[in-house]
Amino acid sequence: MTIKAKYYLDITPDVCPMTFVKTKLMLEKMPPGEIATVRIKGAEPLENVPRSVRAHGHEVIGLVPENPAESGPKAAHILTIKRL
Repeated sequence: MTIKAKYYLDITPDVCPMTFVKTKLMLEKMPPGEIATVRIKGAEPLENVPRSVRAHGHEVIGLVPENPAESGPKAAHILTIKRL
């Protein structure tokens, strides 16, 4: 099943805490029930952004490598979020 996201954010060039700050600002602009995808990279963002999204009451639908052949913190990942 493919989820179509209306909102997209690339935070790969950013470092914590700006990664979550930018994600939070995007989520605040979204209506409840909407889906967003966030392109994310780096050990801290991969751990902190999904955790912070959940802590703020939103649903993490998935976190997968952008390229299935690559994994680990140096690879870009796609975080899919539902604003609740």
